[in-house]
Amino acid sequence: MLIDQAILLAAGFGKRLQPLTLTTPKPLLPVQGTPILAHLLDRLRQHGVKKVVVNTHYLAQQLEDYLATVKTPNILISHEPELLETGGGVLQALSHFEGHPFFCH
Repeated sequence: MLIDQAILLAAGFGKRLQPLTLTTPKPLLPVQGTPILAHLLDRLRQHGVKKVVVNTHYLAQQLEDYLATVKTPNILISHEPELLETGGGVLQALSHFEGHPFFCH
């Protein structure tokens, strides 16, 4: 079975990486000069993922600005005005997957 969609959980505060995450959301912290989020999207793209839902909350505008620059895969934002935690974030995004399987990272 080919799974071609995913959710990236990017809403949290990244508390274990403070003070780095006080001004930058964890998914945008650089690893070898490239944001963690870019590494994840590259891997998903390499494995045939065509649609990625990214949940946001903390420093959401920074994530949304970065994701607006991504051409592929197709990115959908699932914003959480109130932090829903892992299960709540996935539950909120379920409708984007139309009952089909997806990767969760």
